[in-house]
Amino acid sequence: MPIVSTISPCLWFDTQAEDAARMYVDIFRNARISAVSHYGAESAGRRGVPPGSVLSVAFELDGQPFTALNGGPRFRFNEAVSFQVHCDTQGEIDYYWERLGEGGDAAARQCGWLKDRFGLSWQVVPRSIAGWLTGDALRADRVIQALMPMKKIDLAALRRAYEG
Repeated sequence: MPIVSTISPCLWFDTQAEDAARMYVDIFRNARISAVSHYGAESAGRRGVPPGSVLSVAFELDGQPFTALNGGPRFRFNEAVSFQVHCDTQGEIDYYWERLGEGGDAAARQCGWLKDRFGLSWQVVPRSIAGWLTGDALRADRVIQALMPMKKIDLAALRRAYEG
């Protein structure tokens, strides 16, 4: 299958690429795994894994292509990169917050940010927040003040702050 996007994220895992891709595909409604590649005998020997172990998983979430790579323990995710999930309703916010956060780092939850069980950071945010934070500085400041103490986003509270 041809890659349709010019840019696509490659996520480096130790050995959990397939588990992570399956979890993400299970959570997002418009999602699929499109390919799984495996280590051959020579590359597996260099990496110290059994031949046939999963090397990478190509998957899509809402049309966005991703690659999950089993590259070993050398690199870890951190908050410098996160994926935003734009939601229209509190129900969507609740759904993604709960599903993505299952087994993740509860201490890392703030302002709509969370870490999943693989350490990947996500922002579960209302689609309208970008508009609320641009334009009128007074309104934007009220939204930021309401947002800062939140863990999971309360859409109604942010809307009230925006409207004054």
